[in-house]
Amino acid sequence: MTEYKERIESSVTRLFKVVFPNTTNHYNTLFGGTAMQLMDEVAFITATRFSRKRMVTVSSSKIDFNEPIPADTIIELVGEVVKVGNTSLDVKVEIYQEEMYEKKRRHSIQGTFTFVAIDENRNPIPVT
Repeated sequence: MTEYKERIESSVTRLFKVVFPNTTNHYNTLFGGTAMQLMDEVAFITATRFSRKRMVTVSSSKIDFNEPIPADTIIELVGEVVKVGNTSLDVKVEIYQEEMYEKKRRHSIQGTFTFVAIDENRNPIPVT
């Protein structure tokens, strides 16, 4: 991984969002499916920025919902490449929550997504 250190650092992706009521469940917290969709999007952007190739999600590993994220919260999603294979790579995505009007920040969700680089015929190709 040390040979990719600079590429990994330059491909770290951050996205900020507000948890609006239309993205919450019946408990008024961020809907898990919405969190997973946002995580996959950030992971995809991270993988693409690292490889600069066509990437597709092939799996997601354990996603830990450590604590609920209430409506009217700012969230930050952070994606970082954590493993590079021949045709695939893994991206860890973490979600942090911040209260809007206080300086409180907590790590709330994390998961790992695996991507494969593909050519125009959708065949696997080397990531690097």
